Amino acid sequence: MTTLARQTTPTVARRPRQTDDRGRWWRFSLLAVITAIVLVPLAAVVLLSLQPALGSAQTGATIENYLTVIASTDLGVWVTNSLIVTLATVVVSVLIAAPAGYVLSRGRGRLVGGFSLTLFVIQSLPVITAIIPLFILFAGLGLVDSLGGIVILYVGGSMSVAIWMMAAYFDSIPISLEEAAWMDGCSVFGSFWRVVLRNSLPGVLSTAIFAFLLAWNDYLVAVIFLRSDQNYTLPIGLQTFFQQNQTDWGPVMSVAVVMMIPPIVVFAVLNRYFSVGGIGGSLAGR
Repeated sequence: MTTLARQTTPTVARRPRQTDDRGRWWRFSLLAVITAIVLVPLAAVVLLSLQPALGSAQTGATIENYLTVIASTDLGVWVTNSLIVTLATVVVSVLIAAPAGYVLSRGRGRLVGGFSLTLFVIQSLPVITAIIPLFILFAGLGLVDSLGGIVILYVGGSMSVAIWMMAAYFDSIPISLEEAAWMDGCSVFGSFWRVVLRNSLPGVLSTAIFAFLLAWNDYLVAVIFLRSDQNYTLPIGLQTFFQQNQTDWGPVMSVAVVMMIPPIVVFAVLNRYFSVGGIGGSLAGR
């Protein structure tokens, strides 16, 4: 009986492991296929940007298209304007959304509930419904064809989602941490600044990345409100360049590659800072 049990026990224990390994390989294979499908258009853009331009004597991969767009277009102006608008949008959005999200997370009452409902309604409205009234308003204020006016629009467009994101992360932070800070003599704002906000780095980064992508990739608002070449952002500059070079895909795709670089760098640098856990251990022993 003992010998039989020793022979059968390892066999029974191996079957779940083999099943788990097969499930992992299936999931890995599925994710690999989906990733490859997503990366095919990006790879096509990069390869087209490295092809020789029309009428060029060069063959094979070359950076001639990048040198051409740098020398003969306002690419530097477009990138600079996009960086200014995007960074301003990120900073202002986070500074406003963090305290507003804290109130939405910790506050109770009809006023807070009405504020939450208002955010939900604003978030559900399409942007195009507000474009014409905003254009008339901004024209009267002299904010049309202005980078400052674009920043105001981007901050307003991202605010509802940004506040919801910050409030959702603040909900995951135990209020016991703040109560302990209050008992030590910390004010409400002090506990928010020293305890809640310092433990909300993933939430802050998620909100910042959302605002970054909204401002960096926007085309609809920029094409309506920006008129002069010196105020063009990168999406508008890319569209103008594409119209001027409809058959020369190399320079067009090189500008598209330049536009893809900042989001890739942001995700690559900030990816290690994202963490869901890390808060529960703060309450050990309480």
